[in-house]
Amino acid sequence: MTRFALLSLLASALIAPVGLGADEEEPSRPYFNDKEAPENIRDLMKIQESLVSALPRARKATVGVDLGGGAGSGVIVSEDGLVLTAAHVSGGIGKELTVVMEDGTKHKATSLGLVASSDAAMIKIDAEGSYPFVEIDKNDTARLGDWVFSLGHSGGFDKERGVVVRIGRLVRVSDQTIQSDCKLIGGDSGGSLFAMNGRLIGIHSRVGGSLEQNMHVPIREFQRNWEEMLKAEFVGEGPFAQKPEIGKGFLGIRTEDREKGGVRVVEVAEETPAAKAGLEVDDVILSVDGKEMADKEAFSALMKEQAPGFKLKLTILRDDEEIEIEVELGAR
Repeated sequence: MTRFALLSLLASALIAPVGLGADEEEPSRPYFNDKEAPENIRDLMKIQESLVSALPRARKATVGVDLGGGAGSGVIVSEDGLVLTAAHVSGGIGKELTVVMEDGTKHKATSLGLVASSDAAMIKIDAEGSYPFVEIDKNDTARLGDWVFSLGHSGGFDKERGVVVRIGRLVRVSDQTIQSDCKLIGGDSGGSLFAMNGRLIGIHSRVGGSLEQNMHVPIREFQRNWEEMLKAEFVGEGPFAQKPEIGKGFLGIRTEDREKGGVRVVEVAEETPAAKAGLEVDDVILSVDGKEMADKEAFSALMKEQAPGFKLKLTILRDDEEIEIEVELGAR
């Protein structure tokens, strides 16, 4: 049996959960990383032992990300549900997403910040709780040639199949990108790349038809922009995310002034964000995100500050009753 045939069997092992605790010391670097290739059965067995030790915790923390029309992956890195993923998976800032755990449990989540130039992004599970998580490679210990394993929900979440495991090596390392020869396909984007000691070293970014097109965002890129992403900031410019264009947010209504304050809706265009949110003719918009709308001029000024994808909470008066409606703006 070739070493590649033997190693391909490792990822299918069914094993009891074990893993690294938050208070444990940084695990030592496996000796087999410094060999050009495994030289004997002992080397192969040590690679297998490392995978068997690290895999259960890594699988529990690697999640599916439901985009409401698309699918990706992510990995939880804190007990309170902070998820690292790719910017092209999160889809922007303040987006409502669904995170799917290994057992199929679903949690509502919100996208935080992202780095448009490198494809790094964060998501936060909305509900308070204690979630399975992994440790990141804070000391940036990964090196060219290291053995690694890749996890992701290839093709989308499938509970019966579970997360897909692939093993390989780092074949290219640069400042904002690392490359492995782990095969990735659609749905793996945003998934996790681990060192054999169980530390998270990267997030899947570019997924293509050949190994040369499969790239990962290194954890050091997340660390550089950690605070900005936690604050839900849009960092930099690049191909992986488009910055919201202020002034192009579209609601799809026509309004008029009202003597007692607020603006009255006199027309709701079909198939617009307003129509989908449930706005009706004769509704009176009293406030937007807590800001009182004294007249049509104030409402128009506010709308000029909006961008496609922004969400607004409207307090409206309908049949003498105040109700709240949330609407996600489209593009003008």
